Amino acid sequence: MFGSIGAPELIVIFLIALLIFGPRKLPQLGRTLGRSLGEFRRATQDLKSTLEREVSEEENRSIGNPPAAVNQVKPDESAGVPVAGRKQDEGNGAGSE
Repeated sequence: MFGSIGAPELIVIFLIALLIFGPRKLPQLGRTLGRSLGEFRRATQDLKSTLEREVSEEENRSIGNPPAAVNQVKPDESAGVPVAGRKQDEGNGAGSE
């Protein structure tokens, strides 16, 4: 749990803390430290989930939208090709006399 800190090192740390803070303050310090660690873990988890959600949303946006070049293609109106949804003028000579 603590990496390279073993049981003998933890006992020494506990004894030093007991001498410095005394038996009355030590339980209170332990509770405070425990709450602080819990709050830090929750904040870390919240940050991690927020970042993962943002990355996922960004990936979904990039997958859902076609490239910009595909969206900007316009039909060639100068060639006289009729465009869907537009009526041709009868006086332009295309198909009528």
